[in-house]
Amino acid sequence: MVSREKDWLRQALKDLEHAKKSIEMGDFEWACFAAQQAAEKAVKALFQKLGIEIWGHSVSRMLNM
Repeated sequence: MVSREKDWLRQALKDLEHAKKSIEMGDFEWACFAAQQAAEKAVKALFQKLGIEIWGHSVSRMLNM
């Protein structure tokens, strides 16, 4: 399996930056969406780093596995 943790983490950081900019512009719905995406991708990066294959979009479910 190819490890993509750096790709996941890089995209998570971009999503987090997008969330911050959305807050500044008052686009709170997009800020929430981008923040959730950032969290999801950061969790996937962590699991990839640990060598654990993980699927899904629910951050809480992934962290409780």
